[in-house]
Amino acid sequence: MKLLLDATRCQGYGLCHEPAPDLIDLDEWGYATVVAQPGSGAAEAAASAAAACPNSALKWER
Repeated sequence: MKLLLDATRCQGYGLCHEPAPDLIDLDEWGYATVVAQPGSGAAEAAASAAAACPNSALKWER
């Protein structure tokens, strides 16, 4: 299971951070960085973070 970020698609909305704050950090402008890969207990949070991105910059692969 992997949470992938296409940084070229990220527009800095920051919507991905709320469902997965342990997996995603935001810089001072709201752009995302994946800082940890989810374990089995965080799979739902990772999927929610990917779904929250309006630009499909995050992808959740099982």
